[in-house]
Amino acid sequence: MSVRIEPPRTTRRPRPASHRPVSPPVPISEDFAPAPSPDGRRVAFLSDRAGTPGVWVCQVDADEPVALPVGDEPVLALSWSPDGQWLACVVAPGGAPRTELWVLRPDGTRRHQVAGFGRRSAALAGWLPHGAVLAVTETDEHGQALLVDAATGHRRVLAQGDLLTLLDVTPDAGTALLRRGPRNARWLEVLDVATGVRRRLFPDTGRGSTDQGWFGPDGTSVLARTDAFSELAALVRVDLARPEQPPTRLAGRPDAELEDVTPSADGQRGALLWNTYGGRSELTLLDFASGVQRAVAAPGEVLGDVVLAADGGLLCLTAQGPVQPREVWLVDPSTGAPRPLRPDTGPRTDDAGVAPQLVDLRARDGLPLSGWLYRPAGPGPWPTAISLHGGPEAQERPGYNPLFQALVAQGIAVFAPNVRGSSGFGRSFVAADNLAGRYGAIADVAACADYLVDTGVARPGQLGVLGRSYGGYLVLAVLVNFPGLFAAGVAECGISDFRTFFAGTEPWIAAAAVSKYGDPQRDADLLRDLSPLTHIDRLDVPLLLIHGANDTNVPAGESAQVAQALADRGVPHGHLVLAGEGHDFLSRTNAEAARTATTGWLTRHLAATATVVG
Repeated sequence: MSVRIEPPRTTRRPRPASHRPVSPPVPISEDFAPAPSPDGRRVAFLSDRAGTPGVWVCQVDADEPVALPVGDEPVLALSWSPDGQWLACVVAPGGAPRTELWVLRPDGTRRHQVAGFGRRSAALAGWLPHGAVLAVTETDEHGQALLVDAATGHRRVLAQGDLLTLLDVTPDAGTALLRRGPRNARWLEVLDVATGVRRRLFPDTGRGSTDQGWFGPDGTSVLARTDAFSELAALVRVDLARPEQPPTRLAGRPDAELEDVTPSADGQRGALLWNTYGGRSELTLLDFASGVQRAVAAPGEVLGDVVLAADGGLLCLTAQGPVQPREVWLVDPSTGAPRPLRPDTGPRTDDAGVAPQLVDLRARDGLPLSGWLYRPAGPGPWPTAISLHGGPEAQERPGYNPLFQALVAQGIAVFAPNVRGSSGFGRSFVAADNLAGRYGAIADVAACADYLVDTGVARPGQLGVLGRSYGGYLVLAVLVNFPGLFAAGVAECGISDFRTFFAGTEPWIAAAAVSKYGDPQRDADLLRDLSPLTHIDRLDVPLLLIHGANDTNVPAGESAQVAQALADRGVPHGHLVLAGEGHDFLSRTNAEAARTATTGWLTRHLAATATVVG
């Protein structure tokens, strides 16, 4: 087996000399999703410091932020209008996938809802350049692109269709940029609003996906982030006046995937966020006209939420690391020097945490895999848990994860791999688990178990597996496909039966998932065999199931039917249902309840196995 281990960049924190398990660390509150005012003097951001993500505003370099009255429901996204008069908030009632769009004044007054009424879910694309008109997508069975006046709520529908998302609108609202298509196979269309005529931005290459785009400063070009022309996503420009010409490549790297681009208000430059191998971030500023690109010092291992103030004089972002909770940072674009929004504090750290190592290994069919290994103090082997991320088009990265630190504090090693289907490694890897390729992703988890035992990290008979969302599905799938390999599992919000998932999830989620999982009619036999519930009689180890009561992405019944099947057979199991939560556990209290239950379950059952194996 091929193995590469890279030393961690972050210093390992010291452990007590006895190496005995210690109390799990208390998670630190996190600040994220910054939204600078147009003049760059104030920053609004989201924080869970009050228990649930809410809106806070502070003067740049001020001591204390002020909470705005945005209600009791969690806020997921935030944006400041170009005229400085409004804040737009994407709210998730009950923590569920359906979202609403609300606006309020920066002083907290005149709060009212403008989109996401009834069964529709609202997503914010941005604002028109002048005034306070929002570009919004509303979705139920179908999608519609519309413009909404923040003050009056007046709505103008631009387009409707299946799997449709509004990305941008020209200042005169005469042309709109739409994203269409299912997961891993999206494309862009340019819409003439007056005639309703749409045309595809560039010809179908038969490969990759185009997920992000916006109009150039004069409205005669479109810039797009895509992997349709290269294995790793890059930035291209399309001349709308000469659509027959191939796109011009503006920025791309052979060693990193372009994760996100944030253009300035004048469209002359952009902040480019790069995902380097393994998931660490790098940030550059690009002048679109000259092509000159300048690096910005990264204040953490994983960056996100990059946004420029409208005047271009302030860049905001979030930074985090294995022992660095997510927080807001400010960057002066002229110097590239970062500083924390909280003045005179420097990066906050979790002093009880450990930093992971990046490890390379091979799947059973030879495909290169990698993952992050968190080791307890003292010599191994240790009880070990494999943690599987959601998505699957997501990535395990060296960010702040209180659950991993809690498990390591109890003497349990954690290996967090990126199995096939994960993002960050190119279009071929992210598509490698589509349809029947999912058998390979399930086998990748078994290959990780092989690696951990073969290299002396894990003690045979003391392997556990945990995951949430798609990772929860993989937990169930590996337990029924490789019985005897793991001693215990924790599945959070995981699909157990594709038939009931497709019947119960939100309609737009089902439609977008067909390209990834399969068509529930055409691929019924494949989906039946890939459904863990089909083979649930093979699952015979203690399993904890955790689910949000309001989840309509992966409905809560997916866990309930597994719990019932295990109860019927007398298999030890737990079933924790969190009230007031949807697919993501947004309340700090509920998130901590899930972490505590997971840590306790794995500590108890892996330690019990150790007694038997001896």
